[in-house]
Amino acid sequence: MGDLLGEDYSLVEKNALYRCLDKVLEHKQALFTHLTERWRGLLGAKFDVLLYDLTSTYFESSKPADEKDKRRYGYSRDKRSDCVQVVIALVITPEGFPLAYEVLAGNTSDRTTLREFSNKIETQYGKAERIWVMDRGIPTEEVLTEMRQSDPPVYYLVGTPKGRLSQLEQKLLGLPFTLVRSGVEVKLLAHEQELYVLAKSHHRIDKERSMRRRQLRALIQRLKELHEMKFNSTQTLLLKLGAAKGKYPAAWRLIDIALPESKTRGANVTFSFRLNRQKLREVRRREGRYLLRTNLSGREPAQLWQFYIQLVEIEAAFKNLKDDLQLRPIYHQLQQRIEAHIFVAFMAYCLQVTLRARLRPVAGGLTPRAVLDKFAAIQMLDVKFPTTDGRTLILSRYTEPDTDQKLLLQQLKLTLPPQPPPRITASSQPLQ
Repeated sequence: MGDLLGEDYSLVEKNALYRCLDKVLEHKQALFTHLTERWRGLLGAKFDVLLYDLTSTYFESSKPADEKDKRRYGYSRDKRSDCVQVVIALVITPEGFPLAYEVLAGNTSDRTTLREFSNKIETQYGKAERIWVMDRGIPTEEVLTEMRQSDPPVYYLVGTPKGRLSQLEQKLLGLPFTLVRSGVEVKLLAHEQELYVLAKSHHRIDKERSMRRRQLRALIQRLKELHEMKFNSTQTLLLKLGAAKGKYPAAWRLIDIALPESKTRGANVTFSFRLNRQKLREVRRREGRYLLRTNLSGREPAQLWQFYIQLVEIEAAFKNLKDDLQLRPIYHQLQQRIEAHIFVAFMAYCLQVTLRARLRPVAGGLTPRAVLDKFAAIQMLDVKFPTTDGRTLILSRYTEPDTDQKLLLQQLKLTLPPQPPPRITASSQPLQ
């Protein structure tokens, strides 16, 4: 049974545990409210900047017959479009502290989720001047207008499609860049009640240029090979070209292909191609550039850029949930068991984030996984001694921490409990 409870539990014990979790799920909202208060009080966590994103997790099961079931086929972030899935919406802080999550149907569109989730946060935590940071595919124009017009206003910072950069290119050309950190420059443009932020990363330019050069080189080599081949029909040629397009989509947009005018058979069907240098120049002008939009005013360019790059934190949260905390795949069939499975993963993530926050000021170079691996070496042993009257004396003892473990315990201000007192069996039983 591939689930988060592992193989140390019997099937009966697992079912009992999941029945308990069914009851706990009724108090999920109250639990997250309690956690945010504890994080704020113990660790000084702040919840004025919120990172919002969605992911999916798939099932090793067939499509359910019940139309109300959340397991659906949809866009898979795990590259498993052959499997049913659910979508998970998550809000966290830049430090990784989660405020809430929701399990949605697997075919849910990202653009339909923001309004409901924003209302959920306001209902649970009250209205406040929060800043929502999102990718470009999540908000709609209608929702962004509602956020600007709300009282108090709901602030946002979101990416924009590259087409909008074309619309504002002439206005942006005349504005100066401001250096916000090594290798990153930003310029600001106020336009129609919003502030547009054009960021240019020199490191990203080098990376994108190198990736595009590799794709172009490989695509042109493949097209040369196809040009030398003999095809007896246009249909066969199109299939080969389609495969090349699917393998090198970014480079394909920079190539002009001239196909035969009519579908021919029994002849040597060929084609020609050339690099579109005008498109290449346009692409190179936009390499490493990001256009963001926000209703925040009076903020420094460096701060706006810092807000946006913090989205990597939510990507790291999804990675931890799926890999380290075994969120995927899910084998459960009942909706309540599915919700319980995801809930266990998020509780484990909350513990992981708390440990990371505790480590940051005392051992910033250590990850939570590294600390857990070190502490895993401390084991509990039962030492058994037979007595003269046929009973057994049992001494439960944990192993003595080594130097690294003692240092970690000291830095985290943790104290191991005293060794348990000895136990003696009530009646004679053989030693194991």
